[in-house]
Amino acid sequence: MASRRGPDQQPPGPQRRIMRTQTAGNIGEAMLDSEVVPSSLVEIAPILRVANEVEARNPRVAYLCRFYAFEKAHRLDPTSSGRGVRQFKTALLQRLERENETTLVGKQKSDAREMQNFYRLYYEQYIKKLQSAADKADRAQLTKAYQTAAVLFEVLKAVNLSESVEVSDEIQASVSALRNIRGLPWPKNHEKKVNEDILDWLQAMFGFQRDNVANQREHLILLLANVHIRQLPKPDQQPKLDDRALTEVMKKLFKNYTKWCKFLGRKRSLWLPTIQQEVQQRKLLYMGLYLLIWGEAANLRFMPECLCYIYHHMAFELYGMLAGNVSPMTGEFIKPAYGGEDEAFLRKVVTPIYETIAKEARRSKGGKYKHSDWRNYDDLNEYFWSVDCFKLGWPMRADADFFSQPPEKLQVDKSEDRKPITGDRWTGKINFVEIRSFWHIFRSFDRMWSFFILCLQAMIIIAWNGNGDLSSISEGDTFKKVLSIFITAAILKLAQAVLDIMLSWKARRMMSYHVKLRYILKAISAAVWVIVMPVTYAYSWKNPPGFAQTIRSWFGNGSSSPSLFILAVFIYLSPNILNVLLFLFPIVRRYLERSNYKIVTLMMWWSQPRLYVGRGMHESSVSLFKYTMFWVLLIVAKLAFSFYIEIKPLVVPTKEIMEVPIHTFKWHEFFPRAKNNIGVVVALWAPIILVYFMDTQIWYAIFSTIFGGIYGAFRRLGEIRTLEMLRSRFQSLPGAFNDRLIPKTEDKPKKKGLKATLSRKFDEIPSNKGKEAARFAQLWNKIITSFREEDLISNRERNLLLVPYWADPDLDLIQWPPFLLASKIPIAVDMAKDCNRKDRELKKKLDADNYMKCAVRECYASCKSIINNLVQGDREKVVINDIFTKVDEHIEKDDLIKELNMSDLPSLYEQFVELIECLSRNNKDEKDRVVIILLNMLEVMTRDIMEDPLPSLLDSNHGGSYGKHEGMTPLDQQYQYFGALNFPVQPETEAWKEKIRRLSLLLTVKESAMDVPSNLEARRRISFFSNSLFMDMPAAPKVRNMLSYSVLTPYYTEAVLFSINALELENEDGVSILFYLQKIFPDEWTNFLERVNSSEEELRGTGELQEELRLWASYRGQTLTKTVRGMMYYRKALELQAFLDMAKDKDLMKGYKDVESNIEEDSKNERSLWAQCQAIADMKFTYVVSCQQYGIHKRSGDARAKDILRLMTTYPSLRVAYIDEVEVTSNDKSKKTIQKVYYSVLVKAASPKSIDSSNPVQNLDEVIYKIKLPGPAILGEGKPENQNHAIIFTRGEGLQTIDMNQDNYMEEAFKMRNLLEEFLKTHGVRPPTILGLREHIFTGSVSSLAWFMSNQETSFVTIGQRLLANPLKVRFHYGHPDVFDRLFHLTRGGVSKASKIINLSEDIFAGFNSTLREGNVTHHEYIQVGKGRDVGLNQISMFEAKIANGNGEQTISRDIYRLGHRFDFFRMLSCYFTTTGFYFSTLITVLIVYIFLYGRLYLVLSGLEEGLSNHPAIRDNKPLQVALASQSFVQIGLLMALPMMMEIGLERGFRNALIDFILMQLQLAPVFFTFSLGTRTHYYGRTLLHGGAEYRSTGRGFVVFHAKFADNYRLYSRSHFVKGIELMILLLVYHIFGHSYRGVVAYVFITISIWFMVGTWLFAPFLFNPSGFEWQKILDDWTDWNKWISNRGGIGVLPEKSWESWWDKEHDHLRYSGMRGRITEIVLSVRFFIYQYGLVYHLNITKNTQNFLVYGASWVVILLILFVMKAVSVGRRRFSANFQLVFRMIKGLIFITFIAILITLIAVPGMTFRDIIVCILAFMPTGWGMLLIAQACKPVVVRAGLWSSVKTLARGYEIVMGLLLFIPVAFLAWFPFVSEFQTRMLFNQAFSRGLQISRILGGQRKDRADHTSRNKE
Repeated sequence: MASRRGPDQQPPGPQRRIMRTQTAGNIGEAMLDSEVVPSSLVEIAPILRVANEVEARNPRVAYLCRFYAFEKAHRLDPTSSGRGVRQFKTALLQRLERENETTLVGKQKSDAREMQNFYRLYYEQYIKKLQSAADKADRAQLTKAYQTAAVLFEVLKAVNLSESVEVSDEIQASVSALRNIRGLPWPKNHEKKVNEDILDWLQAMFGFQRDNVANQREHLILLLANVHIRQLPKPDQQPKLDDRALTEVMKKLFKNYTKWCKFLGRKRSLWLPTIQQEVQQRKLLYMGLYLLIWGEAANLRFMPECLCYIYHHMAFELYGMLAGNVSPMTGEFIKPAYGGEDEAFLRKVVTPIYETIAKEARRSKGGKYKHSDWRNYDDLNEYFWSVDCFKLGWPMRADADFFSQPPEKLQVDKSEDRKPITGDRWTGKINFVEIRSFWHIFRSFDRMWSFFILCLQAMIIIAWNGNGDLSSISEGDTFKKVLSIFITAAILKLAQAVLDIMLSWKARRMMSYHVKLRYILKAISAAVWVIVMPVTYAYSWKNPPGFAQTIRSWFGNGSSSPSLFILAVFIYLSPNILNVLLFLFPIVRRYLERSNYKIVTLMMWWSQPRLYVGRGMHESSVSLFKYTMFWVLLIVAKLAFSFYIEIKPLVVPTKEIMEVPIHTFKWHEFFPRAKNNIGVVVALWAPIILVYFMDTQIWYAIFSTIFGGIYGAFRRLGEIRTLEMLRSRFQSLPGAFNDRLIPKTEDKPKKKGLKATLSRKFDEIPSNKGKEAARFAQLWNKIITSFREEDLISNRERNLLLVPYWADPDLDLIQWPPFLLASKIPIAVDMAKDCNRKDRELKKKLDADNYMKCAVRECYASCKSIINNLVQGDREKVVINDIFTKVDEHIEKDDLIKELNMSDLPSLYEQFVELIECLSRNNKDEKDRVVIILLNMLEVMTRDIMEDPLPSLLDSNHGGSYGKHEGMTPLDQQYQYFGALNFPVQPETEAWKEKIRRLSLLLTVKESAMDVPSNLEARRRISFFSNSLFMDMPAAPKVRNMLSYSVLTPYYTEAVLFSINALELENEDGVSILFYLQKIFPDEWTNFLERVNSSEEELRGTGELQEELRLWASYRGQTLTKTVRGMMYYRKALELQAFLDMAKDKDLMKGYKDVESNIEEDSKNERSLWAQCQAIADMKFTYVVSCQQYGIHKRSGDARAKDILRLMTTYPSLRVAYIDEVEVTSNDKSKKTIQKVYYSVLVKAASPKSIDSSNPVQNLDEVIYKIKLPGPAILGEGKPENQNHAIIFTRGEGLQTIDMNQDNYMEEAFKMRNLLEEFLKTHGVRPPTILGLREHIFTGSVSSLAWFMSNQETSFVTIGQRLLANPLKVRFHYGHPDVFDRLFHLTRGGVSKASKIINLSEDIFAGFNSTLREGNVTHHEYIQVGKGRDVGLNQISMFEAKIANGNGEQTISRDIYRLGHRFDFFRMLSCYFTTTGFYFSTLITVLIVYIFLYGRLYLVLSGLEEGLSNHPAIRDNKPLQVALASQSFVQIGLLMALPMMMEIGLERGFRNALIDFILMQLQLAPVFFTFSLGTRTHYYGRTLLHGGAEYRSTGRGFVVFHAKFADNYRLYSRSHFVKGIELMILLLVYHIFGHSYRGVVAYVFITISIWFMVGTWLFAPFLFNPSGFEWQKILDDWTDWNKWISNRGGIGVLPEKSWESWWDKEHDHLRYSGMRGRITEIVLSVRFFIYQYGLVYHLNITKNTQNFLVYGASWVVILLILFVMKAVSVGRRRFSANFQLVFRMIKGLIFITFIAILITLIAVPGMTFRDIIVCILAFMPTGWGMLLIAQACKPVVVRAGLWSSVKTLARGYEIVMGLLLFIPVAFLAWFPFVSEFQTRMLFNQAFSRGLQISRILGGQRKDRADHTSRNKE
């Protein structure tokens, strides 16, 4: 403050602005005038004189002059060193304070406006008057007036500058608060600088980096300023930071830290001083310290509680320093443990912890190593969840457990500076161990599995006993048997307890004593119950059944006591009863879980271990009721279906089968005395039981479709889905715009209830003159203009869609867009002509068509306005006024049609159209023509239409003067009618041009504009946007008051902008990307050519047009350019919205276009409206693109760096963050080494002045901040690490994470401020922390596959997530348009998790983390962003594989385990079936087919099926058919189709949904979905068993290229082809030997479904491969495949180049799988030996014997064959060079021997051709099984020296599989029509046609080229 600045303080710089409110504070007595000014301040005397002079007329202006004088005095003598200056200043200040209070009373205008008005008044009253005066006295007075005016102007400029940008006050307040450094103890050697602040002090004390301080200063200032603006009621006028704003930010920033302190029972290091004046400074110090720690923490940001630990100690040191505490050790003032010098914090605090993370990351071997053997981010963070973390100390002990590594790392550590660490003190896993096992599915969701198992048991018991009806449960014995479920429950509990101990074993070292004790007691109690339950149950029977009898025989046959069992059950259930009570009262549960009281934690200890996260997650009672009802209904439906359709009908046949004795078998039966045909029963029941566990997923799909549809309808989705619907509701659209998108001046009460939900009405806007219409026009036109800029509409369509920018003062009506009014005027004219003065009919027609009425009214009003503007002559004006008056009278009396002759209206209309054409050209040469047109119009009007003569016309020259004067009047004296015309029209303003253009459209467009806009995307967007305005959304705040937000896009190396070469590069078919885009977007291509005003040939002409072409193509791909353009719409929207908020009525009527067009002038004037809009947009919105590799690209001259630079120059407010690697020489002189230093850098486009002309490329960007990192930023998953390094550069309270394959739309950007208001509302019991948005998949038009994918994805991001958010309350974070509560997440680990592999699906973990930390994820459908998806089968498969891998990793993650245990039962069900459960159900779906077929194989080969062939359970098993029908339901994608159809039906109508569904079936959607099923199953199962998950880069290009056969083989060999061939062999064996179901229709359908799966898995990749059946390509593919299969592998040989390299990589996952995974793999491989065991007994030569020796002999044959192969292989190596002839003879001998044996077998024992086929079917799977076992036991096989033989055998199998696949494809390719059909099916019609034509032309070109070359020869 000016009055308090001491002599030691520096004067402010010249940029200081005048602040009138800084004067409050002192009381003065003296009064001064201009006469007593000290000599050093003589310059201010004139100002004080003027103040005295004007005081009487305007005291406020006098006050402003004195205030300016005070400011100037302070600048002249800042230290008050002049004589009398201090006294003068004090006296003046005291007077100012008094005057400020008195002059503020009754003040209405701002000071700037007050000053402006007074200056203008003074100028007019004095200067202008005195300028015309003549005498000397007046001249002297004029001189004095000039001097006064000059002073007034100087003061006016200063006042204007102080109010230049409105937001500066808030910024100023934050800056002033930060600059309060009073009382801070600076270090002794500190050099003081100008404008130092709190953050500078923190830097000096703790050693933070300078750029980090600068970055967080900007961050904190903007954060505080934005929160300060929103405070209501507003704080006083002083630029002082509002304490409420400070408290609000502090509360959010320290909520997690406070919770952490309470959890660990520590006091917070947030002590506030008792002196009120110092509180604000202390709060800012604490906040600044936290942000500086966070800003420099690098990878530690993923460990929020680690940051809490660091902050806790540093804040304690801060408090000690401020309190002046003395160290008991040294006796000196307390200093920070790490501090002082530069980068101390980074080197001493961040780096040691970072290095621990890095070492653990290296141990993981890129995530391939077992998760249980290394600590990920979560483990390291959870170390700080225990009080033991304080053992780490401060300063941190280098030998602490936290830093220690396991034994194998000891050698590495000893070489380092830190002293050696004992390896056995490695802390290991903490709280949880991620172990690869399917048991995790049971462990995480044990309550669900127990429930389903117990229900299954109860249903089987009920069906088995009595009559099998549910009513039989009331029978005593049945009920008792049902009670045996409690025994099962106890066993399951024991299984869970044992699993907990087994799977947590590796975390035992860091596990707290309480948790260990709980695990042990749980296991002991479960074991006790397993004994108690069966014993008490056995004694509850009088006549016990078999099981109970056995138990009683062990314990002695005492008397029965039923009550004992009931008591045991009651005691066993008591914890569950308590849980149910707590479930019913979630508020109590929340309180208990959050509580840190010892007694409460002891109570809760048994139910769940005390953890820092996952407490108090329970929802409100209303939410609870909703999702409970959903699941109760679903479970009832599911269990009823299972009981009546699947279980009950199977019981009777099972009982019968168990009674049939079978003694003859067709193979060697190991268990011939097995009772009750148990094998048959298992084979029958296994598929049914699997379906029972899987079909809840089907029921979920059905119920989610129904409920999602109902919710969507209530949310008003699809109310406007066609142009017709839009037209019908367009009249209420301006009202909706103003209600939804414009801030309300007064709050109207919101209507509630059913009526408000069902109908929504907005006030209609009556006239164009009001502000509402002007605002609507600005917003609507901005949207339409953006459509034109994106080439979605043509110029004509744009003109038809625009409404006038400039409000016409002559029109008192609303002007609708011409597309609504098109053709209305010509029709109205015809109707009027034909009406024959029958006005009733015409009126009725007009009333029926409101738009026609509007068009007529507008044309009449415009005609009146235009003619009045044109005609200047007085006589004509009188006549015209008379005509219009008369017409107006008729309109008022409602007798226009009766009184006027309308039959001649068409001729008037034609003349008027001609007049408008002349006016649009505005050519002076056409003046005479205009006169003639006007005369014609006048004549038609007066002679033909108006039957009564006009008196004014009779009086005029053309009236009746000819008869009066016989003589001729000279030419120059004659009065020329319409001689005085305003033509050409002057001034021809934009508003006038627009008016003429619009009128021309209304008059001349004769065809209806029903199809405007014609582009489908434009229609979809305009319909959705209009529809969304009728949906529920929060009211829009003013831009000033909205929440600020950032957008963050991670980018790696994808396409930024397509190059011309890339666009024109042709593939083998002659198809370039440009050609492809032209065919897919033909209308947009035409619109583009129209926009750039060029033909296709001219596009290559200039660089500018080439750039436009590149942009056009890039905007249709998945490029960074498209994403950046979309996101920058947010800023454009904010600028326009800020204009609408701030513009005065005059500016508003002129329009935003007017402001935009004066940018250059305005940019020089800081006070302009445009500058204010820009400033507010800057304050509210930041966009950061994290281009990780930008620095490398820039240095290497990569085109991508230039394209990113181009983006920065196009969008100056865009910021790019990247990781910079710099090589520096180490400071150690003894050993000079080069080491890499890493930085997080933020750049922007350089201003033109700062560009160095000598090296323009390197200097086109300008570094804003450069923050050093402790090492490489990427330690875990790339994308989250990339986001994490850039997140420090984001700003605001919201953070939208956007992928670089996303898009945004102008119209959606307008709704962003509404969306952000959701953060201030409470949804349920807590405000949201993640706002979910819907996405529109924009790649659907590319190909049929892209369409399927887009439909599937659309249903997930709409109906799926709608239901997850409400009512199920389990929406997490799936894609990247979601908006995060930034402060919530930056204090809780960021917006994603980054541990290698385990967090592969990094997005969803952000949702898990948010939910576990008491966040709330919502979903909002009134706003959408665009998203691109993969478009080719290989891309889609890789994406599906990545998601399946991610789900496999989620299954074993701690997050899923905690959610599964911390949610209540029903919310846990929602969580399971919408995350990992979906993938596990998919796995079971495929497993059902295997179990069914292997069960049938067992029945057929053992001969059991033949023995039971006449039995209905074998012949016609209805429940089995239902079970397999359920499997097929999932298989062919109907699970996906249901919600898809519902969503399409809701949003586009159910007829469209049905058409789409039929089209999808015709385009082979079931093939695609069945194929996807295989992808998901393979990768999910393999990840759970062995790991091997990895990020798969799918590439985001257009798939118009042909994938080679070898590529497809590599990608799908293990996931689809092997499994498809296995199922095919199973089916073949069954068809050869099976006896049942011959001719049963149901069975045909069942096998058809499985055959369909086989066919799809084997041939879908070729079916969906562009040009997959083209003969020439097939030949090329065969050559390529042969080359690949025969190439040798080796180090550095890529899998794409050699089969050997690929084969090694393909089973690489087994290396890291661990013993458990390998054993499982071996056990699963044993199934391939069943074929051989069963089939050798079915050969013609062995059918009479079942001796085991037959099987032994078959192994001899196999070993013999393998021996011969090995011998040949060895012989080839040894003899082929030197003994070639001998080797050939041996081979010939082997062949002859083989033929001889074959002939002998056929001749003697009677071997048949069928036997040969059977042998192949028997031995081929055995060989494959041996291969799989050899791969699993690779180390043993390698040591045995057999690995090369295994490799040779494997190659043989691959060749056979390749042939099996290739032959059918080649056969089909022989027929040309197959290729044509495939192209039609794959691509849209336009592209298909284009492709066919290009092929023909390509063929012709090729023929010509061949012909030319032959001629040359």
